[in-house]
Amino acid sequence: MARFTASEKQLKPDPRYQDLVVSKFINCIMEDGKKATAMRVVYDAFDVIQARLDKDKSENMPKTAIEVFHLALENVRPSVEVRSKRVGGANYQVPMQLSKRRAQSLAFRWIIGSARDEKGKPIAQRLSKEIMDSARNEGKSVQTRENTHKMADANKAFAHFAW
Repeated sequence: MARFTASEKQLKPDPRYQDLVVSKFINCIMEDGKKATAMRVVYDAFDVIQARLDKDKSENMPKTAIEVFHLALENVRPSVEVRSKRVGGANYQVPMQLSKRRAQSLAFRWIIGSARDEKGKPIAQRLSKEIMDSARNEGKSVQTRENTHKMADANKAFAHFAW
């Protein structure tokens, strides 16, 4: 059985937005325990997003960077994934529903991963670009979610193996 740590209970809201999700995101960005660096990266990305929002003023986009972040997460968060299951000597890709916790962690991982894959610019700029793209329903992480859903749809014939 999977063991959960007390990290969810210990998690404190981030200092700027008082948001638990942002705090969790900062923890996912963090490498080698360098939380101050991770916070700077995330807040710089949010500042870039806010500057872009103030400049563009499109009516269908949210007004603040934190709203854009939550919209991006909503757009990237998957509802199903395929899990490999061995039945009678054959491996099947079985589509399974995701818990909220797992869906959020996948969304974080995909956004951060696609921001890190792109090279050449500072991470804060790459992250802000990926979050903005995700909020508009485009970009690499949204593509990953689409591919995951397509795979689950293609393998729905094996859904009866999900137990």
